[in-house]
Amino acid sequence: MNKSIRLVSLFAVLLTAVLLVNLTVVQAFSTDKYAHNSRNVRGYMEMRTTPRGQIFAGDTVLAQSTADAEGNYSRSYPTDSPAFSNVTGYLSERFGASQLEASQNDVLNGKDDSLLARNWLDVLSGKPQVGANVEVTIDPALQQAAYDHLAGAGYNGSAVAIQPSTGKILAMASSPSYNASDLMGDQADEKWSELQEQDGKPLINHATQETLPPGSIFKIITTAAGLNNGFTPESTLTGEASITLPDSVTELTNYGNQACGGAQSVNLQTAFALSCNTAFVQMSEQIGADELRKYADGFGVGDDYSLGVDSSAGTLGELGDGAQVAQSAIGQRDVTMSALQAAIMAGTIANKGKRMEPYLINRITDGQMNELRTTQPRQAAEAVDENTAETIKNLMFASERSTFAYDGNGFASKTGTAEHGEGLAPHVWYVAFDPDKDIAVGVVVKDGGHLGEGATGGQVSGPIGRAILRAYGGEQ
Repeated sequence: MNKSIRLVSLFAVLLTAVLLVNLTVVQAFSTDKYAHNSRNVRGYMEMRTTPRGQIFAGDTVLAQSTADAEGNYSRSYPTDSPAFSNVTGYLSERFGASQLEASQNDVLNGKDDSLLARNWLDVLSGKPQVGANVEVTIDPALQQAAYDHLAGAGYNGSAVAIQPSTGKILAMASSPSYNASDLMGDQADEKWSELQEQDGKPLINHATQETLPPGSIFKIITTAAGLNNGFTPESTLTGEASITLPDSVTELTNYGNQACGGAQSVNLQTAFALSCNTAFVQMSEQIGADELRKYADGFGVGDDYSLGVDSSAGTLGELGDGAQVAQSAIGQRDVTMSALQAAIMAGTIANKGKRMEPYLINRITDGQMNELRTTQPRQAAEAVDENTAETIKNLMFASERSTFAYDGNGFASKTGTAEHGEGLAPHVWYVAFDPDKDIAVGVVVKDGGHLGEGATGGQVSGPIGRAILRAYGGEQ
């Protein structure tokens, strides 16, 4: 009997030790995994008793909390528009939180460490800590316009506008999207179920979370590498309709299997303007893998930015042989970018080769709108020198003129048509900037919009990007 009791006691001690170790691991090392997980609704239950701060853009309130007669607070989204939900996200006792509502939860609830000095009297007296406000950089009118151009046409895709000189994000539209207000009402459960089943993943921020093959817009980066490895706009390249990829027997063709401008040889300026694949394959042989990767890194391909909304890093992929380098040089194979990264690439050229760190949160303010802290612009890298940026800008001016009839604008642009599977309509891109207004855009429409396998960036994404550039009123 004593032996049995000892064995049971020993087993109980071991179970207790295992429990204590597990508890320690959870409490000490897994806080972010569990307590701060956006799906853990317990962290958001206190929103009913806490005067949570606003999320706002200029004079436009995007998210706010209001109290009822019993002093219970509820969250609402006054714009009542799907255009802003990929930025604000949602906050729900049933569904948790996403995007800024999740990442800025402690700030909005007044519990962020940076707010302790201001809220110490409330802490000592036991009063609810008043939340701080989060101001975003978004231009509300531009954001709505960008979303309307995508969603109004029924496109799946995204559009981002940034201020090249600072990195400030001016618009970040995502389609399909959802209306955060729909997740607050009596029909929230039904709407949530619909969103889970809807095609196109409306709950994600396509502008930052979705990375896709960029196609010919990547030739901006390849050209940057070329210009710093012996090429000039006058350098002669092949214009032939097809070319054999280096280190392989695979043939790669120009769009429509046509010679570049009908010529057997062209200069780099013509090859860029007409987006001739064969010319860039030939140029990639002299550039090489290391230099292509160097310039891709400089323009931010592969960088994952901390914005307060979910994001994914693009990739250059493996460059193990000449064929991989050649295919990557035209933005195919394993190269991927988000619309945000595409806009940053164009903005880097606009900013004389200096890539600025993008930011979405402009300021944090207290309940009386006194400024607590402000994001300061920060340079992330110098992708190219000013002379190279100026040369690429002129090439982009020529590309814009070859794609669109001149209508008095001063835009510099590049289009892209990216294959992503045999028999599938391509993803189509447009990147551009307006040097007179300090704005750059990146637009992608998935699966050719409604034009199928013959779709091009100039036909589908270009009109959206150009409309966004025209709609922007200038520096905020």
